[in-house]
Amino acid sequence: MSQGQRLHSLDNLRAIMMWLGIVLHVSVNYTAGPRILPWHDNQSTLLADLLVVVIHVFRMPVFFILAGFFVTLQIHQRGVEGMLHNRMRRLALPFMLFWPVLFLASGLLVSLYAHLNLYGTVGLDASIVPKIPDKPLVNTAHLWFIYYLILFCLTTAVTHHLSKYLTEAHKTRIASIWKTLSEKWWGFTVLALPLALTGFLYRGGVVMPGGSFIPNPAEFIHNGMFFLFGCYLYRHQSDLLALYVRYRWRYMLAGFLVLFVYLALFKRLESLQDTLLPLKAGMALLYNCVSWLWCFGLIGLFLHYLPKQNRGLAYIADSSYWVYLVHLLATIGFGALLYDSPLNAIGRMGCNIVLTTATCLLSYQLLVRHTWLGRFLNGQIGLKKLNPVTNPS
Repeated sequence: MSQGQRLHSLDNLRAIMMWLGIVLHVSVNYTAGPRILPWHDNQSTLLADLLVVVIHVFRMPVFFILAGFFVTLQIHQRGVEGMLHNRMRRLALPFMLFWPVLFLASGLLVSLYAHLNLYGTVGLDASIVPKIPDKPLVNTAHLWFIYYLILFCLTTAVTHHLSKYLTEAHKTRIASIWKTLSEKWWGFTVLALPLALTGFLYRGGVVMPGGSFIPNPAEFIHNGMFFLFGCYLYRHQSDLLALYVRYRWRYMLAGFLVLFVYLALFKRLESLQDTLLPLKAGMALLYNCVSWLWCFGLIGLFLHYLPKQNRGLAYIADSSYWVYLVHLLATIGFGALLYDSPLNAIGRMGCNIVLTTATCLLSYQLLVRHTWLGRFLNGQIGLKKLNPVTNPS
């Protein structure tokens, strides 16, 4: 398996993960369980709850693994300073440019949706928008992913500077520990332990982004573990990627079985989790075991079944930065438009997914792809592209 094939495989994986973000954020509108966000359709379906749980367990971990992988690739090819220069232009500048616009626009749409929820009519009244517990009024919104990537890139640069004070023997020993945990059949449980310890205070052990500009320790550790894993995956890719291809279906099946146990226990034990901390930690451990198993399995599946560049997926990958930025606005907006439609919850979900996907891709084609904005987002203004698969990570 050539290096080029591996990179195309990971590019295809990132494209699918991006599209699943649309499915996830549409599904949140129609969940039957407790509301996650301050807007919701007047119809619901358990299918939406299942989609949210299943997609959330692996999607962002995969993204952070890919981000760590390609940051290490950039350090290898450009050096630490070159990586920082590239990442700040690819992450920090777009964040500063788009965050104010997206924050205000999403607030406007959420206010409109909340008015529909409360009065059944279209209107704007920010005072009626339900407040999310522990979420600051001014927050990173869905750009929290970019915000943490910026922090991780800065942390990586500092770590590389401090690593100069370690001997090569120490560096090799640390790398070998990560390699062992990444290739042994029991390694995923050890990798899940720190995630369980930092996430057991969350409902079901699922660490949810709070959106604060002050880094949350649990979020930093949780997402940072996957990012760090991606860094070491790059170092040991010749051994680990082949291993994940060989055992791809075993990882996926094992993850499915653990998730089945997790879901079966969740409702039955939820009332007890509030008082029994060991039980909360156990649920968090199960959930994060699924995350690691499916990350390994998905990497193996894409390396095996999609090793070459696919034109459709390449287009989605190229548009992913733009789609990531604007898709949440579309899911909220179309959710509001479908609020009084005669369709049931599943029908509305399907329409919203199709309309959001089409709108995001059409706007990318007409407004972004061949413009300065496309060059800016894809790192082509003042920079040479490192590799097609690094856009964006």
